[in-house]
Amino acid sequence: MANAGDLFIRIRGLEQRFESHQVLRGVDLDIYYGETLVLLGGSGGGKSVLLKHLPGLLKPRAGTIEVDGVEISQMQERDYGPIRKKISMMFQGGALFDSLTVAENVAFPLREQGLKDNTEIMRLVSEALDIVRLPGQEQKLPSDLSGGMRKRVALARAVVSRPACVLYDEPHAGLDPITADSIDHLIKDLQQNHGMTNVVITHEMRSVFRIADRVVFLKEGRVTWIGTPQELQNTRDPELRAFIEGDSGDPW
Repeated sequence: MANAGDLFIRIRGLEQRFESHQVLRGVDLDIYYGETLVLLGGSGGGKSVLLKHLPGLLKPRAGTIEVDGVEISQMQERDYGPIRKKISMMFQGGALFDSLTVAENVAFPLREQGLKDNTEIMRLVSEALDIVRLPGQEQKLPSDLSGGMRKRVALARAVVSRPACVLYDEPHAGLDPITADSIDHLIKDLQQNHGMTNVVITHEMRSVFRIADRVVFLKEGRVTWIGTPQELQNTRDPELRAFIEGDSGDPW
């Protein structure tokens, strides 16, 4: 039985390229049970590509990924089922199915995993919607929902099977500050009250300082800095300071 602070995911020498474009250039990273880890970096730095390797959506060109001590980087697609029960992903933009109801969207991963008992499926869907504070919304369509509500449905879908870890690709994108705050509260609630590990890509610095236990900075496909939010706040590194303060250095 894993405990908070135990090593969950171990990444060593991870490389990825698409045609001639090298995206990841030897990433080394440890992720621990029960933490909220935030990935920062400029556009094109490799954050989303890194995230997609963890549940096996991408296979590395080189390097290794261990999840709970199991090396997954060269698994066959049919063998990823147990890994994807442990690691789920909230995609950028939510990626809901427009033609399915909220309940059908949230239930989708359960049916993909082979669960057929409709009563049990609806019980789990209802629990997941309660966790994201959307009770009673099962029969609505995504088009009936605000942007923040759609993000919360996407989060309910990510947590419905009670994974050990949730990956978030820009969960704050397109949200007003109040709605973004509500997403942050949900992320911390999942960590503190449901024991989940969170790995979050975001450019919202307010959120970083609110939710992160550790922060990782990626630049040009490499991890160039790891530390706590306090260490990030206090850094004198000019590149990190510019990122924190939103200063591109370009004259106007």
